[in-house]
Amino acid sequence: VSVLDGVPGAPGIAIGKAVVVFPPADLDAVPDHAADNIDEEIKQFEEAIVGAREEMQQLQVRAKATFSVTEQTLFDAYSRILDSRSLMSEVEEEIRGGLWAQAALKRVIRKQVLQFESLDDPYLKERAADFRDLGRRILAQLQSSKQAAPEYPKRTILVSDEVTATSMLEVPEGSLVGIVSGSGSSNSHVAILARALGVPTVMGVSGTPLSELSEKEMVIDGYNGQIYVSPTPTLKKEFKALVQEEEELDKELQTLRDLPAETKDGQHFPLHLNTGLVTDGGLSLSVGAEGVGLYRTEMPFMLRDRFPSEEEQRVMYRQLLTTFSPRPVVMRTLDIGGDKALPYFPVIEENPFLGWRGVRITLDHPEIFLQQVRAMLQANEELGNLSIMLPMISSVGEVEASVRLILQAQQELEEEEGLKTKLPKIGLMIEVPAAVYQAQELAKRVDFLSVGSNDLIQYLLAVDRNNPRVAHLYDGLHPSVLQALQTVVKAAHKSGKKVSICGELASDPVAVLLLLGMGFDALSMNARGLPRVKHVIRNFSLDDAKDLLKEVLQMDDPKDIRNFMELALENAGLGGLIRAGK
Repeated sequence: VSVLDGVPGAPGIAIGKAVVVFPPADLDAVPDHAADNIDEEIKQFEEAIVGAREEMQQLQVRAKATFSVTEQTLFDAYSRILDSRSLMSEVEEEIRGGLWAQAALKRVIRKQVLQFESLDDPYLKERAADFRDLGRRILAQLQSSKQAAPEYPKRTILVSDEVTATSMLEVPEGSLVGIVSGSGSSNSHVAILARALGVPTVMGVSGTPLSELSEKEMVIDGYNGQIYVSPTPTLKKEFKALVQEEEELDKELQTLRDLPAETKDGQHFPLHLNTGLVTDGGLSLSVGAEGVGLYRTEMPFMLRDRFPSEEEQRVMYRQLLTTFSPRPVVMRTLDIGGDKALPYFPVIEENPFLGWRGVRITLDHPEIFLQQVRAMLQANEELGNLSIMLPMISSVGEVEASVRLILQAQQELEEEEGLKTKLPKIGLMIEVPAAVYQAQELAKRVDFLSVGSNDLIQYLLAVDRNNPRVAHLYDGLHPSVLQALQTVVKAAHKSGKKVSICGELASDPVAVLLLLGMGFDALSMNARGLPRVKHVIRNFSLDDAKDLLKEVLQMDDPKDIRNFMELALENAGLGGLIRAGK
């Protein structure tokens, strides 16, 4: 048996046979030839786009059968890029500049890939893989290369140097049990889709050429990011027992779907969903989410070659509000900036995390903010389940200016369109340390607060969690983080306002009880984490949570806190939420 290490992409244990897949074509191998006949090259490229579109339409049919509406939007995004004039015109421009179609495509795709790879936002950085995948598919059409479809056994573990979302769909339904990718991270679309489907996944695997794994039996541990190649019968038996326990736990979790997230003493805690254009599992309503706690509006902006019009935005927002109606939907206004630049609105800065981003940009460009808010207000007509949330707030001045603009948008709709729209609840994100210490003053000016734990932890601990050298220092159970969270909850409640928390901390079974003990009114998370969090809530009383918090707040070391909380879960019979098995 040999053991390969990677990073966890989607939790779970899988036993199966490796099927190694290769990209449909290799962009890097394309030579920079000059075009013999420019018009002929343009014609060939246009035909390749038509072929890629047809291929994508077939995959979209599969996606509809496999994924929920929200995940399907990834494949819609692929089609939208294929339909966009900008890709066509950029490649045509390169051809008219003298390159043959294959080299022109290579140059344009490489430029897009570099643009995404240079972003600091881990989620958006991973979109480079989507562009590479699309580029290879168009190139395969140009080269008229057709690969023989591999044979997929009943328990397929999909292996590739870069597993793509589209290659997942090519595995027959019900056969995909695990994924091993040589590149990528937990933010890759593949990992996000794998979590949605509950397929154990390990990303970023190094140490051996993956092509050598073809047809080998393997065990994947998606909790620890490990792969056991050609396991011994004893090892296989151990893992089979764990798989069986996991299946039992999953069945148990499914029975909770329609039950409330209520503590043993009857305290109810709403569990909401975090979503963007593509979610961490649009299992959405099927897992019993009571609404959307964070809708990231920037994703549709990222996938276009220009700002979406007011009407395009209205249609998108209307679709989401209708899907969840009458459940509440919290939409965060555009959160772009140095680490999430739009290709058509570049922001290049030395230190993007401390730069021009979030509400700082939209207040400097009120026309972008007003258009977005107008679209939201119109989408909310007759539904009334919208709330608006402001990102990256660090002062009361920013809140007051934003609220004035929201009122202006409402007034404009009445004066210009004759529309009397209802003013939704307005809230703000606490993700900057300055906002923690002004939380009470901020809460007085809005209807609710929401803690963005990912950024807040990063800023409080001065740790870039995407930097492998310091990522181990990023810890949501750090005493300073817990004290900051407690401060925010007290400030919100003192002002008579509700406060929720979104981010990875909200879906960490180890942290959930501490958040309840502090008094958070709602938790927002990815769909996959929701049943697990509900399981924790239903096994403790609110008094238990408060007692655990009291103990924890006297501890000085995050490791001691984690061990203490893991022991509390183990003692309650919930160890399966934090490790393999039940």
